[in-house]
Amino acid sequence: MKIIILAGGLGTRISEETNDKPKPMVLIDGLPLLWHLMHIFAIQGFNDFVLAVGYKASIIKDWFTDEKNSNFLNGWKIDLVDTGLDTQTGGRISICMDAYPNQQVLVTYGDGLANIQVSTLLKFHNSQNTLATVTAVRPPARFGTLNIKGGKVMKFAEKVQSDAGWINGGFFVLEPKVKNYVTSPLEPFESGALPRLVAEQQVTAYKHFDFWKPMDTLREKNELEVLARQEPVPWLKDLKIDR
Repeated sequence: MKIIILAGGLGTRISEETNDKPKPMVLIDGLPLLWHLMHIFAIQGFNDFVLAVGYKASIIKDWFTDEKNSNFLNGWKIDLVDTGLDTQTGGRISICMDAYPNQQVLVTYGDGLANIQVSTLLKFHNSQNTLATVTAVRPPARFGTLNIKGGKVMKFAEKVQSDAGWINGGFFVLEPKVKNYVTSPLEPFESGALPRLVAEQQVTAYKHFDFWKPMDTLREKNELEVLARQEPVPWLKDLKIDR
């Protein structure tokens, strides 16, 4: 099964790291974030990757073809599809699906990590009879809450993820017909094809209650650096390892 990873964007919100490299190639504990993401799939037995590249694609190509990195790849199958510099997420997905037609695919963003049980996600999707499944996650808890009465703070509490709603966490399962819902290479998947599919009740949500973390800012990059030194790392915790 093909795992399409969207790795072609500019990463402008973390420009401190992305002036000379694509955001998925930012190093976390000495290895690219993209490698950590691919490892989540590979240790579960899913290692057929399609990297949708664009911005500074040569950096990605060079790293994955460098002989000294081969020990980290463990026989993974990796295809690079140049989806263009200005192409949006919908266009990148459509181009990759055209390159590998008539296949159910997994698709995710190249800048988010989660301990997703892939086989469970697929089983859920295949039971729903829809064209697409999105993994729903809780947004990161960023702010504490104040309970105020009469001008005085009565209670302060750290905000927890479960207080908020659900957001798009990536880790999609898409049927081949989904590419027909993308109308332009310059159209984001999130504001184009996805709402069209929702309007036809063709999207189901797989709720993921465990670890999920994006890397949009330097602060989040530094947080991932700390987490990467834990044992096990949170994005591999409790995964069913394929032996």
